[in-house]
Formats: sequence, C-alpha cells, structure tokens
Amino acid sequence: MSLSSIKSFSLELDGPADAAFTVGEAVSGQVVLELRRDTRVESMKVQGRGVATAHWLENRGMNSVYNDYTSKITYFRKRQHLIRDNGEATVLHAGRHEFPFSFQLPEETLVTSFEGKHGSIRYWVKVKLHRPWSTVRKLKKEFTVIEPIDINTPTLLAPQAGTKDKMARAWYRNFGQVSVTAKIDRKGYTPGEVIPVFAEFDNSTSRSIVPRAFITQTQTFIARGTMKQKRSVVATLCGDIVGAKSRETWHGRAIKIPPVGPSILQCRIIKVEYLLKVCVDVPGTSKLCLELPLVIGTIPLHPFGSRTSSISSHYSVNLEWLRMAIPEQPEPPPDYSSVVTEEEAEQRNHAAAPQPADDLSGILERPLMAFVQEFRFRPPPVYSEIDPNPQPINMRPRCMTY
Repeated sequence: MSLSSIKSFSLELDGPADAAFTVGEAVSGQVVLELRRDTRVESMKVQGRGVATAHWLENRGMNSVYNDYTSKITYFRKRQHLIRDNGEATVLHAGRHEFPFSFQLPEETLVTSFEGKHGSIRYWVKVKLHRPWSTVRKLKKEFTVIEPIDINTPTLLAPQAGTKDKMARAWYRNFGQVSVTAKIDRKGYTPGEVIPVFAEFDNSTSRSIVPRAFITQTQTFIARGTMKQKRSVVATLCGDIVGAKSRETWHGRAIKIPPVGPSILQCRIIKVEYLLKVCVDVPGTSKLCLELPLVIGTIPLHPFGSRTSSISSHYSVNLEWLRMAIPEQPEPPPDYSSVVTEEEAEQRNHAAAPQPADDLSGILERPLMAFVQEFRFRPPPVYSEIDPNPQPINMRPRCMTY
C-alpha cells in the first residue's frame, strides 16, 4: 500500500488551543483520518503521558569525556485503543474517519508544565497508526497542565519581614554600619500584581549608599545526586541615594511581578523558586542583601476572603494610586551577579561542584505562560457592622406598658 492512500492524518484536542488542564480533568479530542481509497489498518492507539526530565552534560577533566546527568519522573501514562489489533487487518473505506478519545488526568498532584535550560515538565498526547507493510505513522500534541496554587491560605497570606546589618569595611578601615529592615504584606502573589515594599535603610557610614529591590527566579535541576541551578532577575526597583549619616524609608514602594511561571515546589528533580531581595550598594565594599521568600501562585487573592486579612487584602487589591509609580517602560533587570553578595557567591562556590557559568542575563530561554484560574462563583457579600437598611424611628417596635 502506498502512502498516497492517506490524504490527511491529524490529531485535534477539544477546547481552545491555549487551554490549561489541572488534576482530575478530562483531556479529550479526536483523530481524523482521510483516505483516498479503501485502506487496511492493523491498529491505531492513543497514549497520554506526563514526564519531568532533567538532563545536562559536564566535562570535569582535561579530556573530552563528558558525564551524563539524567533523571526522569513519570506522572501519568494512559493508553486507549482506537482500532484494536485482533490478528486481522481492519479495512477502512475511502473518505473521512473520526476517532474520538478521552482520558482523565490523575487526581494526584500534577506539576505545572515547564521548559528550562536543563530540564522540562511536559504533557502530551501521541497517536500511532500501524498498517501492513508500511511505516508507522505518528502524531504528537502537547498540552499544558497547571498545578493550582491558592494564595488564599494562612501560610501564603502571612507577612514576611527581616532585618540585616553589616559593617562596611575597606582594607583596615571601618566606614560604619549599614542596616536594612524590610517587610511585605504577604508571601503569595500572582503574576501582574504589585508588591508594596516597606523598608528602612539606616546609613551610619561616611559614604552614600544606593538601595535596590529585585525579584529573582531560581531554577534547580537535580540528577544523580548533583544539582544544577540557573538564576535570573525578573524585576527590579531602584531607590534614591541615601547620604552619609542619614536614613531613608520606603512607604510601600511598588515592584510589579512580570508574567512569569508559577512556583514549582512539589517536583523532586525540578524546582522553580522566587525571592524578593532588598539590597544596598555600598561603595568600596560588598553588598548587603536581605532575602524575603515569595511564592507565585495561580489562584489570585480573594478580596473578601477573611476579616483578619482585610487590611492586607484591600491594600494589595486596591492599588490604583500606586500605578503612577510604575514606569510605562521599566528599565531592564540587571545581571544576577550584581545582586549576589561576595559572601553568598563564595559559599555557593564551596557548596556546589565546579560548573560552567550560566547565562544570568535575566532573559529566560522560553517565555513561561502563567495561567490564572478564574473564579466561578460570586464572592460573598462584604461584612459590615452597620445595618445598610435601617428602619425609621417611628417604625421600630415600642415597649408595651400595662
């Protein structure tokens, strides 16, 4: 049988092209086969898979031998026969044939789809068509899976704060102490939100300092007990110069989260983590950096989730007045090397094995799409201690006397 008997062979998934799935949902579609004439088919099957893979090569010696570091985790594997192999070929008549299929994603946690420099988390549907005395025809189509991360939880709604100080020295001379205190209203955010940064910079030195804030992304890949990391700066905020023997305060300076992918914390071989770094550049000495952990979620903050978090919730949602502080064309983020202190760099060099230098330009290999789950129910009404519909005084019941 010649290949010309097949006019077209395609795989179509139901729903929009950019649809995202989550745990327990059904992935459905159809395989469309158009034939010019009657064709014998042995079997046709569709397979759904989800796999996380980490892989890189390293050359640790002067020779040309490379060590292969590979690890893999299969999250699900399902198969469905569209035409079963019963020992005899099935004859399909000329024309158009549609074979629907559907399978359900596991109820267990599925990690968000991801593409990185040293690994990926991919989900796909593959179809194989077997015919007598012919090569196997294959089709493959990837789809996106999103792990729901609801930031409306006590852990992610908790404020994050810290203090750090350092004695500025150059050679044998002390210039004085620099201290940084910073706070953000919560740990969890979604892409597109603005983080109000509250900070205080106390400059007791004889030199001027420059405060800055960064949002950094760290991709961690693990294989054969070895770790590989890639760090990028995804957003930056530069403050005003703080003169010698003076103090500067940030009353909610705004730094906006760009459209980055959500945090990945549940995968054993690939992790994506975020930090807010509040740093001070001191001329003539190393940087002082304070780190506050961030979790980028997929389910946005509910403005009326609870009364206890009403202050932080309303402050984070009603930020119209802060939009004027966000430039229309923000300056490009700096290199990650400009954010890391010398002590941190030295500790990481001793902790990790020698590795080729990564490109820390702040530009990711492929843009990561962040999908935000929409609310399907109306939010509950706002609680109020004042009766919105008071009765007139003459309509109120009076006490009866006898």
